[in-house]
Amino acid sequence: MFEVFSGSYYLGRLYVTPTDRQHALIHDEQHERLNEEVYTTGEGVERLDAPLVMKLESQHFPVHGDSAVPTNTLALPQSMLEDTDVRSPPSLQEVLLARRERARQLLSFAGWEPSGPDTDDYPGAGT
Repeated sequence: MFEVFSGSYYLGRLYVTPTDRQHALIHDEQHERLNEEVYTTGEGVERLDAPLVMKLESQHFPVHGDSAVPTNTLALPQSMLEDTDVRSPPSLQEVLLARRERARQLLSFAGWEPSGPDTDDYPGAGT
């Protein structure tokens, strides 16, 4: 679904559609699989529910999993969708997925903190 694009991103194509939810969403099984493939290091038990970080056009945003979202679909809140050139959704769009180190940096800029006592369990922690 995603392939290497640069030192900081993978490139993929997803159907972009609006959602009435407050967060960007993809299917929960895809979210977990991408989280495992892109953000885990293989060293011990790592969380698979940390948000993915994607970029559509010039916007970066955390992406969470939800079983109600169709496979290969990125559901964006209407307010985020309005700031894009996406017309007549669902629309197949190129989307960037931040690599582990870049995701950690972007999430920390946004003030995201993992839930729970261990702050070393989110993408790229300790690297």
